[in-house]
Amino acid sequence: MSLVLGALTIGCILALLALGVFVSFRIFAFPDLTAEGTVTLGAAVSASLIVHGFDPATATAMAVLAGAAAGMVTGILHTRFKINGLLAGILVMTALYSVNLHIMGRSNIPLMGSATFTTWAGKLAAAGHLGETVRLLGRDVAVVDLTVLGVALLFVVLVAIALHAFFRTHLGTAMRATGDNPQMIRALGASDDNMITAGLALSNGLVAMAGALLAQYQGFADVQMGIGMLVWGLASVIIGEALIGTGKLGHLFAGAVFGSVIFRLLVAVALRWGLDPNDLKFITAAFVFLALVSPGLLAKLRGPAGAENVNA
Repeated sequence: MSLVLGALTIGCILALLALGVFVSFRIFAFPDLTAEGTVTLGAAVSASLIVHGFDPATATAMAVLAGAAAGMVTGILHTRFKINGLLAGILVMTALYSVNLHIMGRSNIPLMGSATFTTWAGKLAAAGHLGETVRLLGRDVAVVDLTVLGVALLFVVLVAIALHAFFRTHLGTAMRATGDNPQMIRALGASDDNMITAGLALSNGLVAMAGALLAQYQGFADVQMGIGMLVWGLASVIIGEALIGTGKLGHLFAGAVFGSVIFRLLVAVALRWGLDPNDLKFITAAFVFLALVSPGLLAKLRGPAGAENVNA
C-alpha cells in the first residue's frame, strides 16, 4: 500500500509538470524543451533556499519565479531574436545545467532533517490525533503518507482550477487564440510575441513548481533529475486526452492531471513486477510512441468511415 500511496503522490506532483507541458505544447503548439532544465531549476532553487533556512512556501514560490524567468528567456530568444522555437528551448535547457550547478554548489543537495511541505503535512497529521496508522482496504496505512497525498492532491486541484479560470479571462483567451491563429491576434492589435513569451513563462513556472515539490517529497535535489521529464509530461497529456477526451478546456486540464497519476501508477506496477529500472526511460519513450501512433492505426483499421470521424 505504501508503494501505491507513493506513486499516487508523485503522480499528483508531476501533474503540475503535465499542466505546464500542456500549456506549451497544446495551447501554444510550441515545442519547448526548456522543461527538461526547468524541473531541475525548480528543485535546485527550492532545495538551496530550504537548507539556508527559508520556509518551504517561500522556497517554492521563488522556484516558480525562477522557472518563469527561464521560460521568458526561451520566449525572448524565439520572438525577439527569431531563433527557431525548438533550438531556443535547447539553448536554454543546455545553459540551465550550468546554472543549476552554480545554484546548488554541487550535484546533489540532501533535504533530510530540513522543513519541507512533507514535514508540514506530518504536523497536520499529528494535529488531527488520528494515530500513526489507519486501516484502509484491509491494510495498515501511515497517516502521514495519507496526509501528504491529500495535501498534494488538493494543491494540484487548486492549481488546475486556477489555470482553468485564467484561460477563461480576456488575457487567457488571447493566449489560446495566439496558439490557434496568431494572424488574427495581430490583426486585433495584440502582440503575439508577448503572448508566446508570457505563455512560456507560465508553462515553465508550473514545471519548476513540480520540480520544487518533487525535491521536497523525495528529500533531495539532483542535477540529473530533469532528464526525461519532458517525455513524462507528454505521456501524461496523451493518456489524459485518450481517457477523458479533448472536448472542453476543463476536460483537458483534468485529463492532464488524471493522466499523470495513471502513468505513475503504471510505472509503479511495472517496477513491482520486476522491470529493470535502467529500462524505465526506454519503456516510457516506447509507450509515448504507441500512444501517438495508435489513433492513426485505429482509424485505418476502422476503414474510411473511421478515418472520416478522426478527421472531423
